[in-house]
Amino acid sequence: MYRRPLLTALRTLFINGNRAYGQEFCSVRALASWRVSSPCLTSCRTLHSTPQLFNVNEKPQHTEEEVGAFTKLIEVMGFTGPLKYNKWKIKIAALRMYTCCVERVNYDEFFDKCSLPDTMNSWFLVAQLHIWMCMVRMRQEGREGKYMCRWLVHSMWEDVEQRSKIMGVDSSHRKEGMTSMTETFYAAIFGYDEGVLSDDCVLAAALWRNLFSRECEDPKQLELMVEYVRKQMQFIDALDGEDLMLSGEVKWRPLLEENAQSILKVATPTYNDTGL
Repeated sequence: MYRRPLLTALRTLFINGNRAYGQEFCSVRALASWRVSSPCLTSCRTLHSTPQLFNVNEKPQHTEEEVGAFTKLIEVMGFTGPLKYNKWKIKIAALRMYTCCVERVNYDEFFDKCSLPDTMNSWFLVAQLHIWMCMVRMRQEGREGKYMCRWLVHSMWEDVEQRSKIMGVDSSHRKEGMTSMTETFYAAIFGYDEGVLSDDCVLAAALWRNLFSRECEDPKQLELMVEYVRKQMQFIDALDGEDLMLSGEVKWRPLLEENAQSILKVATPTYNDTGL
């Protein structure tokens, strides 16, 4: 007895619901057909566009490694937390990378083509340019790369001090020279960083201030060095990061090349007669 009113109410609700749904469905179809056929709405449609360009060969950006609170605390205090690679291996690789910066670079060619005097200061200016390029590359390798940069700079200052001792510079003048070179080095790093992230005019200004010591009057020399830095940065960036961390081996492009733009072109694969 008590089920009959309930069934009747449910049957009525179901029938009315179907009618309402049918009317709503018809109205939605009509509205949709009106929107599609309406010329005013079709003409007002806008296409999504973006100025950002994508490259299929673009390398994924290095994501910063997540570290714990204790590691962050000890690194703020000046210590180094646990790293992915052995610290002694990184130190040896940093020393080897510095050796590549001072022994695999033809300094006489830089002195000749850039009209630089053959002095220790000119040697230091050319050396710091190549060390900076290595630091830019290694800073892309996260905490391990930054640790390697620290020892790369440490090796540089140890070598500069030893060279000044061999040249017979007394302690007082050596201290003044080291202070001056330290200021020059960090000022050059900021200038080169700004230049490599900007256009060639900003990079040429940084080279004119730091490498040429504001005494370059030949624009062809600035053009040569800007081209050298650009192609060298592109070449180092293509090297494998793990190999650099463990070996520290860096090869340098020559200062003068017949076809310097060839490095910017992707090497096309060669095939034999059978198409393999």
